[in-house]
Amino acid sequence: MAFDFDAFFRARPVILAPMEDVTDAVFRRVCRRRGATLCVTEFVNADGLIAGHDEAADKVALEADDAPTAIQIYGADPERLAQAAEIASRAEPAFVDLNCGCWVPKIARSGAGAGWLGEPEAMIAMAKLVVSRVSHPVTVKTRIGTGREGTEGMPIVDLARRLEDAGVRAITIHCRTAKKGHEGKADWSWARKARHAVSIPVIVNGDIRSADDAARALRETGCAGVMIGRRAIEHPWVFRECRRQLDGGGIHPIPTHEERVALATEHLLALRDARGERAAVRAMRGLYAGYLAGVPDATTVLRRLPSITSLPEVLEVLSGILA
Repeated sequence: MAFDFDAFFRARPVILAPMEDVTDAVFRRVCRRRGATLCVTEFVNADGLIAGHDEAADKVALEADDAPTAIQIYGADPERLAQAAEIASRAEPAFVDLNCGCWVPKIARSGAGAGWLGEPEAMIAMAKLVVSRVSHPVTVKTRIGTGREGTEGMPIVDLARRLEDAGVRAITIHCRTAKKGHEGKADWSWARKARHAVSIPVIVNGDIRSADDAARALRETGCAGVMIGRRAIEHPWVFRECRRQLDGGGIHPIPTHEERVALATEHLLALRDARGERAAVRAMRGLYAGYLAGVPDATTVLRRLPSITSLPEVLEVLSGILA
């Protein structure tokens, strides 16, 4: 079934944010099973995709059950971004998203990611070129400004208008400047201002860590949906909690201890199938603290798990937590 872009944004979606080294196909499935309305891939390097590098190609290879998923691409050259968007669109994503917000210095200094915020004319021209080259909807994820503008002069409202004029179908706004990275409090008021300036959907991102946050963000900004990043890494149940509250079902019960252990096991085994045993054991080490939060004797287990290199031994430890 074709993705209905307009209907999707009328339903107040709760979206998994693109996060490098996090939102691979395995993690997208974890979050989708727990209520994520749509997921976005890791950042796909435009040059790598055009060159046919395995890493980039793997990121845009969407399986039939990995839907709806949007593909996010990044780069500093408009023509190459347009070429990459054409390649990405062959995977039939929900839409192609342009990363104009990554604050990591090596990315932004190259002119990619948030580097586009320093060249608004070039950013608009780039977006217009990409839109002209693909039939799929094109969206943009960005920040409120570089951080050099001063608190009263953020460019996001004018950029939102101009991106809409360029044919961009939706905008996700991380409500911090690029300079702040993840520091300080996200200022959702800028999402509200942008929302009132355009007719396309605006998605609010930044500091949405609970169902209450999601409801408040939508209420205060009038945005079409919310995007959740870092909270999902430690608590992927946040999606079902948000979905239930937004749909009028109240607060979803907190995850049981059994659910927490089951998630850790599910994710580990899925990573094993995707990457092999050793890589799976390594990749899971940073996730257990969040997944097992509040589980009896979790502190003892969390001290043991980082030193274990054998997948069968990890499974034995997990299976014994609630025994």
